[in-house]
Amino acid sequence: MFEEAIRTYLQTHRFASLHLKAVLFDMDGVLFDSMKNHAAAWHEAMKRYHLHMTPEEAYLHEGRTGADTINIISTRQRKETASEEEIEAIYQTKSEIFNSLPKAERMPGAYELLQKIKKEGLTPVLVTGSGQISLIDRLNRSFPDVFKPGRMVTAFDVKHGKPNPEPYLTGLQKAGVSTNEAIVVENAPLGIRAGVAAGIFTVAVNTGPLADEVLQEEGANLLFHSMMDFNNNWENFYQLIQ
Repeated sequence: MFEEAIRTYLQTHRFASLHLKAVLFDMDGVLFDSMKNHAAAWHEAMKRYHLHMTPEEAYLHEGRTGADTINIISTRQRKETASEEEIEAIYQTKSEIFNSLPKAERMPGAYELLQKIKKEGLTPVLVTGSGQISLIDRLNRSFPDVFKPGRMVTAFDVKHGKPNPEPYLTGLQKAGVSTNEAIVVENAPLGIRAGVAAGIFTVAVNTGPLADEVLQEEGANLLFHSMMDFNNNWENFYQLIQ
């Protein structure tokens, strides 16, 4: 399975080889088991403003800016975009609800995988649409000595978020590597689309309620059913792309 996925990627992009030097990680739903909190917060915030968005739908919008998510729902339901004031109010409500929920734990398998990546001398890079001020402290507490400030792409580093490829292209630049020297690890359809659009080998980890086909249809090169699943298969995968 791994050999075929790698061969197809190389043929499609006309690369002679995959020579891994960096691993580009999404955050929510990959490093932290936080998407269920985001989904619940979006659902409740929308309801308070008489908009309908199921928790499951939140997974489809993961990676978008808050304004874009709100406007998609508003346009669908009201046939018009939300005002700037309403966008600010809804997003503030969503953030307050999210922050009131229990803090998300590390995604099972994420720490173990990062330890293997670090041991191999590979560069881990964070690529997230989040703009949380406490992001670095949170990562350092959960994944000590793994993510360096200069190897992080956040909402403040890009003009266009996922599914635009800019976040992952910026991740390549921060890691100082070429397209065929990195892989993307993503759980969200829009994030997978961004990684594929950047031309990077993209690994999907299905840690949410979406069907596998939803992630595969976005072009994921490989799919695992959890971060632990990817961790357990890491050695077999890595020996093929050194």
